[in-house]
Amino acid sequence: MARPFTPKVVTANALLEGDAIWFTENGDWSRDMADAELITDEAHGDICLLEAQADQSAVAGVYLADAKAGAHGPEPVHFRETFRTRGPSNYVHGKQEA
Repeated sequence: MARPFTPKVVTANALLEGDAIWFTENGDWSRDMADAELITDEAHGDICLLEAQADQSAVAGVYLADAKAGAHGPEPVHFRETFRTRGPSNYVHGKQEA
């Protein structure tokens, strides 16, 4: 028996900067996970994933990540995604400065 589909977001890394980015409902990329489209339908998730993967000149490593609805938009479910929302960890810059 197949597992039920759980909510997801499309995520990747910005090709030039390396920042974690999320695919929005408008088909743009955002550096804030709260701006991402929360996908609740598996077929729609597959379509969003294909659209995001087509943007090869701007992104690398596109995948669907588990997420949940939060007060201000999608929130991470797993530690890896929580860690990615904080930005690069090698020194304080980018998202960590704020």
